[in-house]
Amino acid sequence: MEFWIATTNKGKLSEFKTLLTVAFGTNVQVHSTNELPVFFPPPENGTSYLENARIKTKAVKAVKPEAWVIGDDSGIEVKGLGGNIPGIHSARYAGPKASDGENRAKLIKMMQLKGVSDRTACFKCCLIAYSPDGKEYIINTELHGVIASKESGQMGFGYDSIFIPINETKSLAELGPAFKNKFSHRALAVKEFAKQALLI
Repeated sequence: MEFWIATTNKGKLSEFKTLLTVAFGTNVQVHSTNELPVFFPPPENGTSYLENARIKTKAVKAVKPEAWVIGDDSGIEVKGLGGNIPGIHSARYAGPKASDGENRAKLIKMMQLKGVSDRTACFKCCLIAYSPDGKEYIINTELHGVIASKESGQMGFGYDSIFIPINETKSLAELGPAFKNKFSHRALAVKEFAKQALLI
């Protein structure tokens, strides 16, 4: 079974490869937009996770109409910053070309500057999938937790090193792939997609 993933993010692609293999078996072939000879990622200028996920996934579906195409838009939201920040801007919170480290640093700094006491946070994922015949699947999932006061852990990417899942004492970057592949917002989305697609 062939899947094309609408992402240029290496960390996200690696997660999708693992999650799809677990969900659908070892015969799964997972490809990314980096393998396309000519592809220009469209601007993610939507106003919601759904809109951005659909924008990027439709763009890949247009050049790979015969394949399963999956894309997602994910972000982290901090209750003490209004509940939707950084939200859909998570990947570029510190600027259009900001690194993961710069985004994390800005989030911690903003929480300090605003004296945020409620560190409750939520990872959100909106996954879009298109079947070879064009059927659209929409999956929304969440992972709840809190923002740590400092970074810890070397595994993961994005905001993993400052996010502590509910009922845990370590960050996602400390808990590692085994935990994320079972409980992360993206893992839950892939599991639900597999159920809805009736492929397992």
